[in-house]
Amino acid sequence: MATTKANGLNIAYESHGDPQDPCVLFIMGLGMQLVAWPDDFIDGIVEQGFRVIRFDNRDVGLSSKMTHAGKPSLPLAYLKTRIGWPLKSSYTLDDMAEDALGLLSALGVAQAHLIGVSMGGMIAQVMAARAPQRVMSLVSIMSSSGRRGLPGPSKLARNALMKRPKAHASQADLVTQMVATVRALGSPAYPVTDKLLHQRIGLALARAYCPDGVVRQMVAVGASGDRVALLPTISCPTLVIHGAADPLIPLACGVDTASLIPGARLEVIEGMGHDLPPQLIERILALIDVHLHGKMVPQMRSQLA
Repeated sequence: MATTKANGLNIAYESHGDPQDPCVLFIMGLGMQLVAWPDDFIDGIVEQGFRVIRFDNRDVGLSSKMTHAGKPSLPLAYLKTRIGWPLKSSYTLDDMAEDALGLLSALGVAQAHLIGVSMGGMIAQVMAARAPQRVMSLVSIMSSSGRRGLPGPSKLARNALMKRPKAHASQADLVTQMVATVRALGSPAYPVTDKLLHQRIGLALARAYCPDGVVRQMVAVGASGDRVALLPTISCPTLVIHGAADPLIPLACGVDTASLIPGARLEVIEGMGHDLPPQLIERILALIDVHLHGKMVPQMRSQLA
């Protein structure tokens, strides 16, 4: 793991594969560190002939924390979002997109393919629209345009995400709560073993823990508004992947995203929730392989449940 200056911040990152190969930038979702990317996923992209760069977004992991901004009120932010009142945030998705572009510049990468999940997909969308000369292609996974009126999280998913850990929770309590959150958001048809969940969560907690940063990221997403007018300006090849059983960002959000981006290809995976379970890595890699190599395939849309 290394750190570099980007957009005035310290950004922690890792590089995998041959630096001479075309670059794929991995952008992780809300509150998730770079270690949340499954190793098999990274290795698979490298084996396809690409250099992979993954990094910690601001406010999580080992990248800079926006502690000067304090801790926003999550219930108040949620209420404002529900009734359509404007949110104030110390930064937005546009700022986070500039972080990612700054990282690429600091590493001497002129252009990159983008793969973003959830909030990371939103950041990737902004990058593709705002800096088309830097983006070769886009993969938006389990993400959204942010359009008002789209279905929201299920009650279980919303409660799991809104529940914040106690101020002095023990390590064991944190692990228990995080396991419950992942279970609430995960793929019903592809459950992850308790052993693997505890291993992943333990790794993340041992590396860094910044719950206030997660709240600031949540508010940043809400304060950024929608990308309905922005997405039609994206000109790079785009693949949208979404789970039919996603309880946090429902399938309609992925369908809407694909409908707004000219020429975007939508792939719906039955039984997939808001995660990247081991059972689906090979399938997702196959979709991305076709996309990154620009292979000519018929436009396909999976049958919706």
